[in-house]
Amino acid sequence: MRIILLGPPGAGKGTQARRLVERHGIVQLSTGDMLRAAVAADTPVGRQAKDVMARGQLVPDDVVVAIVADRIEEPDCAHGFILDGFPRTVGQAEALERMLREKGLGLDVVIELQVDEAALIERVETRVAESGGAVRADDNAEALHERLEVYRTQTAPLVAYYREAGRLASIDGMRPVDEVSAAIDEAITASAARPAGGDRNLRESGHADRRSA
Repeated sequence: MRIILLGPPGAGKGTQARRLVERHGIVQLSTGDMLRAAVAADTPVGRQAKDVMARGQLVPDDVVVAIVADRIEEPDCAHGFILDGFPRTVGQAEALERMLREKGLGLDVVIELQVDEAALIERVETRVAESGGAVRADDNAEALHERLEVYRTQTAPLVAYYREAGRLASIDGMRPVDEVSAAIDEAITASAARPAGGDRNLRESGHADRRSA
């Protein structure tokens, strides 16, 4: 089972990823964690990443994909994995597809958690007010606005990309956590029932269902 989780900051991806790990015995892969582990292990690709980061530059897509490629060869990924935080752009998604194809693998489903941005911002403002301002410096409405803008411009185009590829399941992330988890499980079940090579869009409106692209 190979899954990508998409959604803006505050959508609940971390919570749902942990639940998927517990229910299905798969591994959650964070790009940041993988980069740090590769650098610490002094692998060839880790050394590349370390040199780039030492220059204060962003790690190129090909290096990140190479780190993901190394990581999914580990025994704990044998039953599948969840990618959280990668890919962030369509270019990264295309590179990921090529890498998986070379390994004879494919994605099962891409889960998009849809949220009401205004409600997210109101939630943060309420938390700040109730705490008397005793929160992290980046835990405020202004910071969330900026992170949401980055998501819209960089990552949101992935939604159209994966919808066109027939792998997208869009789920209402504002619903109770248990209901979101149940919808994700339905989307996973629906993806498993798809004929091999049969691209279909997975849409969610109260529950996950399928329709032909």
